[in-house]
Amino acid sequence: MSVLPFDQREGFIWMNGELLPWKDAKLHVLSHGLHYGSTVFEGERAYGGVIFKSREHSERFKNSARLLDYEIPYSVDEIEAVKKLVVEKNNMTDCYVRPVAWRGSEMMAVSAQNSKIHVAVAVWDWPSMFDVNQKMKGIRLDLAEYRRPDPKTAPCNSKAAGLYMICTISKHRAEAKGYADAIMLDWQGRVAECTGANVMFTQDGKIHTPIADCFLDGITRRTVIDLAKRRGMEVVERRIMPEEMANFNECFLCGTGAEVTPVSEIGPYKFTPGNISRTLIEDYTQEVRNH
Repeated sequence: MSVLPFDQREGFIWMNGELLPWKDAKLHVLSHGLHYGSTVFEGERAYGGVIFKSREHSERFKNSARLLDYEIPYSVDEIEAVKKLVVEKNNMTDCYVRPVAWRGSEMMAVSAQNSKIHVAVAVWDWPSMFDVNQKMKGIRLDLAEYRRPDPKTAPCNSKAAGLYMICTISKHRAEAKGYADAIMLDWQGRVAECTGANVMFTQDGKIHTPIADCFLDGITRRTVIDLAKRRGMEVVERRIMPEEMANFNECFLCGTGAEVTPVSEIGPYKFTPGNISRTLIEDYTQEVRNH
């Protein structure tokens, strides 16, 4: 299936204070963000024209940049207004929303304190990945070779582009072997997350999920934890070793793209998508549509 390249689409992208025709939103090849990874971004979804938990995303966007030692030159309120504008100008209702910020081309070296900070917001059509019955079949995941880094070696609380390099490699390798994605361990060999989503397991009616200290504590992750607690479910955030996956009943991913997606297999470990997964899929769907 051919996909229209993202630089050849129609519509509008907001960039540095202007709403530009899609094809005119460009950066120079010598931009610092391209060479040295000084780029941060957000992944958000709009449902019915309204961005889910938009302000939380905007606040994290600003903080991600601070962790990379620069300040996004727009307030949270200004970013909120821009995102709403771009969704409306592109006549979108259910769509993906991508704010992104990066250091420009004024300096081309590791040190780049005087580079201009560029900011853009784009949106594109991206409907929910599966309906609930398709989701309940579960997806198959590989075990990734690369691990999430020690938080003393990288700004893991920043949604920084450079931290996704090993995610892309891991997902490519998993797909080449027929899997949908891969689970990554942390630097000490404990279960961490998927390449672009958090992971949760069930056992004896309780939900178990890794402590988010070397990867993003996802906004969807926090939403799902809240939904589970509203249902009276106990949620245990703890260290999980890979061999423990043999004893879990259900497994599911949660993230902006994945929403809530059950898993049937992670390498040698098997799971049976069940009532907890289905309930949280349905509750999450209600939450994003009625917020």
